[in-house]
Amino acid sequence: MFTSMGSMSRSLTRSSRASVGTPERYRPRSVRLGFPGVTSETDAFPAGFEWGTATAAHQIEGGNWNNDWWAWEHAPDTPCAEPSGDACDSWQRWEDDHALVSDLGLGGYRFSVEWSRIEPEEGEWSHAAVAHYRRQCEALRARGVEPTVTFHHFTTPRWVAAQGGWEDPATADRFAAFCGRLAGSLGDVIGRACTINEPNIVATMGWLLGLFPPGKSDRDLRLRVNDVFVDAHRKAVDAIRAAAPGVPVGLSLSMTEYQAVDGGEERRARMERAMEDVFLDATDGDDFLGVQVYTRQRLGPDGLLGPEAGVPVLPMGYEYWPQALEACLRRAWSVTAGRVPLLVTENGIGTDDDAQRMAYVETALRGVLGCLADGVDVRGYTYWSLLDNFEWALGYRPRFGLAAVDRQTFARTPKPSAAWFGSVARSNRLVPPPSTS
Repeated sequence: MFTSMGSMSRSLTRSSRASVGTPERYRPRSVRLGFPGVTSETDAFPAGFEWGTATAAHQIEGGNWNNDWWAWEHAPDTPCAEPSGDACDSWQRWEDDHALVSDLGLGGYRFSVEWSRIEPEEGEWSHAAVAHYRRQCEALRARGVEPTVTFHHFTTPRWVAAQGGWEDPATADRFAAFCGRLAGSLGDVIGRACTINEPNIVATMGWLLGLFPPGKSDRDLRLRVNDVFVDAHRKAVDAIRAAAPGVPVGLSLSMTEYQAVDGGEERRARMERAMEDVFLDATDGDDFLGVQVYTRQRLGPDGLLGPEAGVPVLPMGYEYWPQALEACLRRAWSVTAGRVPLLVTENGIGTDDDAQRMAYVETALRGVLGCLADGVDVRGYTYWSLLDNFEWALGYRPRFGLAAVDRQTFARTPKPSAAWFGSVARSNRLVPPPSTS
């Protein structure tokens, strides 16, 4: 999980102006109902709407020492609050995680494979690691849970980084070869394949803001990395389809509700182009687009503005703004001209206040219903995250999980929000959160 520029750097380093309301720029020009029967007066989601939750390998498995993030966490001048270490010990405890998903009544679980475990050196293939992930997919299916497998979620093998990483156009070919070979081994047990998680965040944080590996701040390099990621996605889609025909393939993109304040429209347009549109344009022909949303950002003529007075600020450094999900779904649908079905592949909140978590998700889901009523083809909602986990440079402080994880014993304890979210999924209806008063 991550949001876009500004909030991360404010949170790590620790002007308010009047803001405008949610823009109405993205009402569909023509409607194509993905799910008929949803109106603005109903709390019910359409039949077949998919409910799930998500994790990522480096954030929960533990001991993923052979990638660029482990090296970054342990560098002498690292910006990371703490190393990932054992994470949630999910390499050993994945069955506990699956039981949680199943017990909540969720039909989907999105998780990622760790490239550096499967291909620890170029051309060296770990059949044991592949078998491990295959067992996970088979076990999920046995529980009636569909596995969505992400092939790259922020981490890159050290050997790839040593050869130039995502600055090197050849990395697109290396990644596509990895995807094709792995899809050939897992294609019959994967429910859905996500090529790359939030490539816009990796490029921006790693090559513009310098807060992710490799820690560079170069605008031209950032744009080059964007291009390599686009090429990698297109080649990976082809490779996965060739190796696993019939498996739906798409991209997951971090989106933010960018709001123009006091003449900031030009800034907003530039931000949307570099952060989102270059990747939205690359999804043409995909089976789905994963939309991942957490907040808004306000832009004036001189750039990013801080949080607005009176709007709560979360531990990640950005505003509590659940209505951003609706705005971003509408924008994704508009920019792609309704050619690609949408899935919410991440949405959630890092907070110690579980009542706030439920209120956030309730508002966000109300926005999904509004999109569906207007004909935006949203196929499902995935909450980030199943577990309180390693949140990259911020370490274990932000708590997004439906379940808490004891940092010493790794015991999982579902929160009240887990039971409530499970009730929403089981009933396929937006039910009110329980009163905490």
